[in-house]
Amino acid sequence: MVNGSRWIAFLVSCFALTGCAANDLALKRQSETEAKVEHLIQSSRKIDQRANDLARQIQAQDDQAKNVSTQIIRLEDTIRELRKSQDELKARFILLSQQTPAPKIEVVNQEAPAKGRDGGPPADYVKAFGLYSANNFPEAITAFEAFMKNNPQSEYAANALYWIGECHYSLSDLPRAKDIFFRVAGNYPNSPKAPDALLKLGYSLAAMKEKDKAQAIFESLIKSYPSSPAAAKARERLTAN
Repeated sequence: MVNGSRWIAFLVSCFALTGCAANDLALKRQSETEAKVEHLIQSSRKIDQRANDLARQIQAQDDQAKNVSTQIIRLEDTIRELRKSQDELKARFILLSQQTPAPKIEVVNQEAPAKGRDGGPPADYVKAFGLYSANNFPEAITAFEAFMKNNPQSEYAANALYWIGECHYSLSDLPRAKDIFFRVAGNYPNSPKAPDALLKLGYSLAAMKEKDKAQAIFESLIKSYPSSPAAAKARERLTAN
């Protein structure tokens, strides 16, 4: 009986040891699993951080590209305005030089004077502009129209058409001025005169009591040529109204 009791105690001890070993193994596996899960969580966090950093870098590059694009547009607008001012200054200079006789000097093998942007405005354009500057608007209209008829492809065609509109505007022929300014903006959208034509088109419509149309033209001007002096005047007009 004593031997039987010992045998039973031995079996109980074995089962107890086996149970402890199983518990230890389960705890070990649980710890390993938890460690793997923690590692995955840490890896996921690092991936998220890298993704966020990359998104911020992409956004910064996009913002930089937009800023560069805006600067380019402003530079193009500035160049157009400078060219416009240069053309008109050339015309005024030629008028002054014609009004002040220079000493006559005979030159051997003299070349014909150049016409166009490098040589200044053509003589017939300068003549028409002189008539406008002298407030002789009817004759200026005739002269500018003759210039456009004889030089339909001239780089000064848009300017000539614009000044025809200015002549009609000065003569208070608003319907005709409106049509001319509309043609300038529509036919020569890349001309330095296009923003000014839209501005004067808006002025003409406002003077004709077509305020809604005038407002639409001012808004179109601001959207199409945001950095131009004409757009600044359009903003002032919209603010005043």
